[in-house]
Amino acid sequence: MSETFLEFQIPHQKIFNGIQFPLILSPNPKSQTPPSSLSLFTKAIKTEKTLLDSVLHKSGAVLLRGFPVNSASDFNDVVEAFGFEELPYVGGAAPRTNVVGRVFTANESPPDQKIPFHHEMAQVPTFPSKLFFFCEVEPGSGGETPIVLSHLVYEKVKERHPEFVERLEEHGLLYTRVLGEDDDPSSPIGRGWKSTFLTKDKSVAEERAANLGMKLEWLEDSVKTIMGPIPAIKFDKTRQRKIWFNSMVAAYTGWEDARNDPVKAVTFGDGKPLPADIIYDCLNILEEESVAFPWQKGDVLLLDNWAVLHARRSFDPPRRILASLCN
Repeated sequence: MSETFLEFQIPHQKIFNGIQFPLILSPNPKSQTPPSSLSLFTKAIKTEKTLLDSVLHKSGAVLLRGFPVNSASDFNDVVEAFGFEELPYVGGAAPRTNVVGRVFTANESPPDQKIPFHHEMAQVPTFPSKLFFFCEVEPGSGGETPIVLSHLVYEKVKERHPEFVERLEEHGLLYTRVLGEDDDPSSPIGRGWKSTFLTKDKSVAEERAANLGMKLEWLEDSVKTIMGPIPAIKFDKTRQRKIWFNSMVAAYTGWEDARNDPVKAVTFGDGKPLPADIIYDCLNILEEESVAFPWQKGDVLLLDNWAVLHARRSFDPPRRILASLCN
């Protein structure tokens, strides 16, 4: 593969069009300068950036396994070495905490909850183009981050439900979510309005919501956010294909807490309800086409958010997965 990186396989991968998904790179044992330290690894990333960009574009997901990445700050150095621009987490739903530099906790909702498949921040106009995940503490059991290729999902859903896809393409989707004032860590969508809009000032929140194309309706102790209509299907120009770029299944099956009813969380762009049977079939398609591998400590997973949806399985603690969002 290269002086530093060697491609290797695990049983959990799938092959699409002759390309492994995810593509897995480990240290090349024949290397003259093996990346035996963090500084050698980050140097190798910078040197081999063209190769890494190219394999990410081909596969959509690259897992770096077996490299000396042990802590949040090590992970931050790895993210920095790739040189992608940072994306602030404004408008996202997940409760998460800044750890160091550009590194955040992944969604902090309780271990017994699954997080359904989604493109990161697909429900707002400004979303990351790349995501990094890092396994700092591997799960006791479960806790995988399943991934699935978005264009495959689009093709399969269109094959089974052509009229539904036609309506989606015509009307887009409308997302509605009620936010409390502060974060509710017991909910997978528990991010309060103050941390969603990074302010304590309602007028600043309104301005930031408007910049996202989002309407706010203030309630007694919360705020209703209305987003859309926004497209449910996007066109990936770099790969010349349509993608299933939405949070429809995630919202319809998972945006549930004391304030939110998931069935009302997402509708067609014209306000009409979505057909439950088709949503659950979309969920089946996502599961059928996905890949889930067990996390190992030190794993760094790089996803192209234009190509891949991700999820989280429930787990037995401990588990600590960190994330970083990039343009």
